[in-house]
Parts: sequence; C-alpha cells; structure tokens
Amino acid sequence: MALPIDEDQQALADSALAFARKTAPTEEVRKDFAMFSGKVTWDAVVRNGFHGMHLPESVGGADCGLPALAVVVEQFGKALFPGPFLSTVLASSVAALAPAGADELLSAFGDGATGALVAEGRLTARAAGEGWVVDGTSDPTLGLSGAERILVRADAADTSGVGLWFWLDADDLAESARVQACEATDPTRTVGRLTLTGHVLAPGRALPGLDPVAVDLLVATLLGAEASGITAWCLETTVDYVRTRHQFGRPVGSFQAVQHKAAHMLIRAETACAAVWDAARAADAGSAQRRLVAAQAALTAAQAGVDQALECITALGGIGFTWEHDAHLYWRRAVAVASVVGTEDSWASRLGEAALGARRDFSFITGDTLPQLRAEVSAVLDTVVALPEDETATEGWAPTRGGDRRALLAEERLTAPHYPAPYGRDAGAVEQAVIAEEFASHGLAQPDTGIAEWVLPTLIAHGSEEQRKRFVDTTLRGELIWCQLFSEPGAGSDLAGLTTKARRVDGGWALNGQKVWNTQAREADWGVCLARTDAEVPKHKGLTYFLIEMSSPGVDVRPLQQATGVWEFNEVFLDEVFVPDDCVVADPGDGWRLAVTTLSNERLKMGTAKFGHGAASTIRELLDSGEHGSTREEVVKVLGRNTARELSVGAMNLKAVLHRLHGTEDATGAATSVQKVFHAIAQREGSDAMIRLLGPRGLVSSEELPYVVDYLGVPAVLIGGGTIEIQLNVIAQRALGLPR
Repeated sequence: MALPIDEDQQALADSALAFARKTAPTEEVRKDFAMFSGKVTWDAVVRNGFHGMHLPESVGGADCGLPALAVVVEQFGKALFPGPFLSTVLASSVAALAPAGADELLSAFGDGATGALVAEGRLTARAAGEGWVVDGTSDPTLGLSGAERILVRADAADTSGVGLWFWLDADDLAESARVQACEATDPTRTVGRLTLTGHVLAPGRALPGLDPVAVDLLVATLLGAEASGITAWCLETTVDYVRTRHQFGRPVGSFQAVQHKAAHMLIRAETACAAVWDAARAADAGSAQRRLVAAQAALTAAQAGVDQALECITALGGIGFTWEHDAHLYWRRAVAVASVVGTEDSWASRLGEAALGARRDFSFITGDTLPQLRAEVSAVLDTVVALPEDETATEGWAPTRGGDRRALLAEERLTAPHYPAPYGRDAGAVEQAVIAEEFASHGLAQPDTGIAEWVLPTLIAHGSEEQRKRFVDTTLRGELIWCQLFSEPGAGSDLAGLTTKARRVDGGWALNGQKVWNTQAREADWGVCLARTDAEVPKHKGLTYFLIEMSSPGVDVRPLQQATGVWEFNEVFLDEVFVPDDCVVADPGDGWRLAVTTLSNERLKMGTAKFGHGAASTIRELLDSGEHGSTREEVVKVLGRNTARELSVGAMNLKAVLHRLHGTEDATGAATSVQKVFHAIAQREGSDAMIRLLGPRGLVSSEELPYVVDYLGVPAVLIGGGTIEIQLNVIAQRALGLPR
C-alpha cells in the first residue's frame, strides 16, 4: 500500500512519515488551523532538505527524481502534513522542467521560498512589443495565499491554444496582480485566486518551452501520491477500529459485511498506489507513455482518496462523522486534491484518446539484459521456427496438443521456464521476461498448458518420483491435457465441504460423486480430483488428492451450456471409478494441503491474465466499427476508464514482480488475492459499461456483434477460481488480520 519498492525508498518513506508526525502532530494542528496552514512548519521542511530533494544540485537540491519525491509526498499525505509543502513542490517541479529561463526561480526555491502553481483558470496573455500583458482571474489555487513565488500558465489571446508560462515574485504583487484568499475546504492549507489586470510581464520572467505532457505527469503523480497516502491512512484507521470495536458481543471486524468493506478498501489503496507508482517511474519515458500514465494516475488515484475517506467515516460510524475525529480532515483533503486534479470525465476522455494510439510498456528489462541467456533461447527458437507448425487444435478453452515444436521446447526447458530443474530453468522474474521477449521477437506464443499450469506445480512439489516421470514431461510436451475436479453442486466455494467419496478397494480406491464447473473436462486425458476418504475426522483433514484417467470406466462427462450459448464448462459424474494407489498424490488425508497449492497457482495465473471481458481492445473495436448507439465522445470516455482498469492491473503485477526482485514482497501473499478480485471487478465494470453504449444494437448477438456475449460471459470471472466474496474473506482475514 505504499510507493517504495526497495529498502532505500522504504527508509526514505519511514523518515518522511516520522518527520511529518513529529513536526506537525494532528492534535496540535487542530488547535490552530490558520497558523499551521501557513509557514509554521516550513523552516523544519527546509532544514531537513525535503523542499529541494527533487531540484538540481546547482541550486542546492539533491536531484533525487520524481519517484523519490512521490514517496515523500505520499507519506506527508498519510500524516496530513499541513502548510505549503505540496503547493511548493508542485511549482518547483514544474519550474525545473523549463529548458531555459528558470535559474532565478529555481534558486529561490532552492533557498527555501514557498510556491504555488496556477495552471488552470481564465488567464489570457497578449503580445505587447517584446513582452506580454496578462489579464484574468485564476481558479482557486492550492497554497496561493502566502506563496512567495507563483508559477502561472496563461492562454495566448490569439486562441492558438499555446500556453505561456511565467512566474511572479510575491513582492511584485500590486494593483495589476492581486491574490484574494479563499475559505479552504482543507483547513490545513491556504487557497487563493490570482487576478491579473493588464499585468505587464517583467523581463526574464517567461519560461518558454515547457512540455505540457511532462507538466501533466508531474502534477498528476504528486497529487496522486498524496491521495495514495490518504487511502493508506483511511485503511489503517478503519482496520484498527473494527478490530477493537465490539457490537453484539463480537468485534465489528468479524462481521462479513465489515470484512468485505475493509477488503475493498485494501483493493482501492493498492490500485491507487500502483497507478501513482507507474506514473512516477515514467518520468523519463516517451511522450505517448507519459500521456497514458498521467491520465491514469489522475483518473484512478485522486477519486480513490475521496471514496476511501468516505468509506472510513462510515466504517467508524457516528464518531467518524464528528469534528473531533481526524477522518473528516482526510476526507476534506481528499476532496481538495481531487479538485485540483480536475474532473473525472475530462481525464477519462484524455486517457481514451491516448489509448487509441498507444499501449503501456510494462517491460522492466533492456535488450542487453542477460545476453547469454538471450542468445541461448534465441538459438533454440530459431530451430523451432524452422520446424513445421504441427500442433493440433482442441475445442473450447483447452490448449493445443503438441508436436515436434512443443517437444523441443520441453526438452530445452522453455515450456514452463519458471519450473524447477529438470522441468524448467528455475527462471526468476528477469529470466522469464527475457525469455518472453525472445518468444515475441520470433513471432511465437509461449506454450499454454491450460489447467496443467496449476496442476504440475503440485505434482512437482508433492508427487512421487514415478508420478513426476509419468506426467510432467509428457504434459510439457503437449501430449496430455488436464482438468480439475474440485467443485461440487453442494459445496461450491466451500471446497472442504465436498461429498465425493473414495473407499478402499483391492489395489486402490473406488470414487463416487459429482463434480461441476470443470473446464476442459471433455478434452482432458487426466483430471486431479479431491475426494473424501475419511468421514470421521474434521472435514479439511479427510480429503485425498487423486489423479483420474478421464477414459476410465464410470467417468461420465456432460457439457454445460452457459448463458452465452456455448459449452465451456462440464459436470462430471463418477460411478465406481477405480483409481490405483500409484495415482494418489502424497498420502491419504493430504488432499487439502495439496489443493491449496493448486488453487494458489490458479489464482496467480488468473490474476495476471489479460482481460477477457470489457477489454480496452474490445472498446476500440466497437469504436472502429461504429456499431454503437452512443456518441464518439461517450465511447472514448468508456475506453479511458476501461484502459485505466487494465493499467492498474498491469502496474500491480509489475510492482509485485519488482518487490520479489528486491526481496520486499508482502509475506501475507495479499497481492495475489487483491489482483484476482480487482481483475474480476474490472472486467465486470468494463463489460457493463460497454453494453450501455450499444443502444438498439444490444438486441443482436453474433460473431460480427459479440459485445452482448462479452457481457453474458462475465459470471465466469466472477465465480471461477473462487468467488469474489470468498476472496474478500481471504483478504480481510489473512491480509488485514480481521477476526474470523
């Protein structure tokens, strides 16, 4: 829930939070909002160098870059740090982007001048001789009242759309340049309006050449970072409260409704943080990439702060709605931050337009990374490409069956390189990324083993040597397809409540029962099945993990037609199905432990998959086809919002990978469940938004107009691999530590 990736960034975050809480404790700020909204804390900020950490060394700064500054802003937001810090670093960061003319202004900021950024309003500039004359009144601006240096943007009066940037010294303010203080929504900071009346720009005050895309990225990142800090405080405050508050003789946090609220708050905090983190790391990226992530941070993080604060207040109940509790101060600040960012609709439109021509690059390696591995993999893939395409297609979601190409990939341990030797290469995140790049550069898709992607890790970890020899290599070669026989009509997500029974017979076991929602069961050669072998012990302990040959007598597979009209799932009836002892994995009674291994791999896979419903690519197709009942502007807004959801998933995934690389990952494993739940919610919201664009075209469902079917397939992602509600329980209890 925080921006730091490595230990150095975490140390910076800890230091910033400790400084903020010591310098401006909220209980002291409450005693005199007016005093703390001014410069009372500023000298301490300057003494500790937080004001200039991002500025060039030539003006006394530390030149730490945007990611480090965002870390500090996030922690100051978490502490509700008052005064001109945020408004000043917004102004000084933008000033530092100027290719020329900013030396005097940057020197002032380096010496500790406070600042404000006036970037929105009805200010116009007209040329007058060799200078400019500016008129108009700005929108309410954060930190303007009391700012010593003011960075201003005005539109050119010739309606060219070109912005003129210039700066004012507070000592310059007179009749032609006045600041009017406003009553601030956030009482810990000042707000003002700038009015310029025929103001003649002093020589040397213009800052030509500022890149508007770079400005947007800076502003959206820093404001988003503060919103991220607010979401973190609200989550922590809520969880602490519901753990200890008792109602009806129980902790409030033990009620499922409260647990789900808290889990959703964690998801909101993670998505906001990931969006800001991705924006901060893009400071040196190309213009198209920066345009994407700036809009993403503005659209995702700012509103998350507002929503999170309100959820916090309602979780706290009446006490949260009183002036005495700090929650409303965070709520007010979140509203103020979102107001500075701008309207959601405008950012949705901007992100939608940006997404029409660009895709986010989530790569974290270069072409020079691991050259020896790259060359070795490239040589193998050269051979693969030279072989004929010989894989055999299957029906539904089942993977293709392999031929010589797949056999070679398995032999070279490239079918599943993340598996341990001798089946894979023990490839970590960097090695996997290099291998993936080589597959892409050769025009090859990486092999898909379907359900086996989740089954094989269980066999490798817990199976016998004979089982591994029999099943792992043959599956990696594409000779075997697997299905999973876990869910039952009466058990659903309560996996331990299953009733399929296995009784001892000569040489093995006889299985009887019914399974349901079994993907690939029609095509599968083998299935992994959980069955109850001991009814006298607690239900989790009486389960055994079996390997069933799907052609065995007594196995009856019946396809299930879904609401989409297609058959992608099945129900499987087991009638006296014989399973020999050598097809029991581990020992009888170990089934629950093994199932957890399988399901954890499944959830990780599903949490990182591309969107199957409501995808941004589908919205682009809809826009190109013209088969919608909405205006282009409405479709572009939906594209923007759906793109934002996809970017959030991508950023969370990459952030989790880098945490693993740096050894700073969360030991609770919350990231997997958070990604899985958000992934499902995002598809539901995205597909729902899409069908609302159709109008009368929603009456038709065909291959040419697949948009309704896209929506009708959403339940698969809401239920598959564990329902959202079960996952919310997991997040609340395991990640947030709420009582069962």
